Amino acid sequence: MTTHIRISEVGPRDGLQSISRVMSTDAKKAWIAAEAAAGVTEIEVGSFVPPSLLPQMADTAEIVAFAKTLPGLDVAVLVPNLKGAERAIKAGAHKMSIPFSMSESHSIRNVRKDHAAMVEQIAAIAAMVAALPEGQRPHFEVGLSTAFGCTIEGPIPDDQIVRLAEQAIAAGAAEVCLSDTTGYANPAQVRRLVRAVKAAVGADRLNTLHLHNTRGLGLANVVAGLEEGITTFDSSMGGLGGCPFAPGASGNIVTEDLVFMLEAMGLHTGIDIARLGDVRQIIADALPGEPLYGFVPDAGVPLGFERVAA
Repeated sequence: MTTHIRISEVGPRDGLQSISRVMSTDAKKAWIAAEAAAGVTEIEVGSFVPPSLLPQMADTAEIVAFAKTLPGLDVAVLVPNLKGAERAIKAGAHKMSIPFSMSESHSIRNVRKDHAAMVEQIAAIAAMVAALPEGQRPHFEVGLSTAFGCTIEGPIPDDQIVRLAEQAIAAGAAEVCLSDTTGYANPAQVRRLVRAVKAAVGADRLNTLHLHNTRGLGLANVVAGLEEGITTFDSSMGGLGGCPFAPGASGNIVTEDLVFMLEAMGLHTGIDIARLGDVRQIIADALPGEPLYGFVPDAGVPLGFERVAA
C-alpha cells in the first residue's frame, strides 16, 4: 500500500450538477481556491455539457481559466462526447474524463449512445489529444460508470467490464477509473473487480476509484481499494451531490471524512483537515439550506489525531 494518496475533489462538478440551484461563479471560485489552499491537488471543476441541459455548468470554461491560475492544482473536467472534449481542450483543462457506462441501457439513457458508439467517441477524443503538441495534451481518462451495478440492469458481469475496459484502453485512453455510480459496491466486489481490470489493462492503467456512500459502504470500499493499490479517490465536500442516507441518492463520499480516515491510518494526503472547515463554510453560505453531510465536521477530530497522523 502506497503511503501517499491523492484525493480528487468532484463537488464542483458531480455535487453541483446534482442539485437544482445554481451556485454563483464567484462562489465556485472561492470554493476551489480555498480547497486548493488546504492542500487538495486535483479538483474536477465542472463539465462541458450543453447549458440547456445543465445550467449549473454553464460557466465551466471561466472556472477552468480561474482554476489554472492556482499553483499546484490539476484542473479536471468531465466531457460527455467529442464536442465536449473539444471545448475542454480549448479551455486548457489539465485532465478530462468521459463517462462510459458498463450498462448499455444506462449508457443509452445517459448519453444516448450504445457501447460501440461510445468506443468510437473514446477513439476520436484520444486521436484529437494525440494530435496536440506535446505539453498541451490533457490527461484523458475513461470513467467506467455503473461498474458495480446499475439501477436499470442490476449487476453487470465482471467479464463485460473487463472487456469494455480493454476496449477503452485500446481506443487510446490513458487510463480507466472504476465508478460506483449507484452506490452498489461492497469491499469484496471492489477487490475482485480492481484485480480483474488491472490484470487486463495493466496496473498503471487503473489508479482511481469513484465511490459513493449511498448504502454506508463508501469508506469501507476505499480501504478495499487501498489494499489493491489504488492511489486516487474521488470525493465531495460535505457529500454534496445526494443524501447518503436516502435510498437512491447519489451519496458522494464526504471529503472531510475521507481525509480524516486516511490521515488517521498514517497515510499522507497533504490536506489540512482544519482548513477544510473554511471550504465547507463557503459552500454553506453559497447554498443556504442545502444539506451537507459528514461525521468529522459534526464530531471534530479526536485528541491526539495529529500525532497519530504523523
